[in-house]
Amino acid sequence: MIVDDDEMVLFPLRILVDNTPFLNLLSFYADPAEALLAIESQNPQLVFLDIHMPGLNGIELARIINERMGTDAPRIIFTTGFKHFAIDAYKVNALDYLLKPVEHDAFMKAVYKAKADIENNRQLQILADYTEHDFIFLRVEYELVKVYLKNILYIEGFKDYVKVYVTNTDGYIKSLTTMKNLEEKLKTGAFMRVHRSFIVSLDKIDSVTRSTIRFGKILIPVSEQYREPFKKFIDKWF
Repeated sequence: MIVDDDEMVLFPLRILVDNTPFLNLLSFYADPAEALLAIESQNPQLVFLDIHMPGLNGIELARIINERMGTDAPRIIFTTGFKHFAIDAYKVNALDYLLKPVEHDAFMKAVYKAKADIENNRQLQILADYTEHDFIFLRVEYELVKVYLKNILYIEGFKDYVKVYVTNTDGYIKSLTTMKNLEEKLKTGAFMRVHRSFIVSLDKIDSVTRSTIRFGKILIPVSEQYREPFKKFIDKWF
């Protein structure tokens, strides 16, 4: 999908899309409000999004899309005539950022990046559907890394990624996924979310207090929101 109110840009961008075999243009919009409704109903995998538009700029539109659609949000490639929007673009998880007029080489580099990301996610979903629940695959840049559940100590969540701390390495695995997504994958009874930012492996816990969990020298907070279900788990052993 293309969202751009400038016909002088829209036409050559449509030509680039039409001449790329693995791209299929669903629709194009000049009005960002109409585009938002179409994105939610058509669920495109990739959106070329202008930044300067009347009523609602592309950065704000991308933020709304992410808030409403979550992990189902499309990949976004911004198109603009101004370099200084790059930082704002990546803050809303833009896949890439193209300067107008869009050059063929830059366009192809961006769409191949999108293609690789979409294919990786598709493969990850297939693996998730068929896993025997003793391991998961985590997307790390352009690779899928196999992680055995028995090796996971705890998971720390950030805005755009997670850190999975494991017993068989000295550090952690950084993956571009969400806590909500991992919480769904780890519904095995062996893991519990104890904080907005933490999921823990229950059998790896060394000790607990009312508001903390200890793994060796590491203390994990237990927030008020998750304290009651965690207390019920602990009470089973007393």
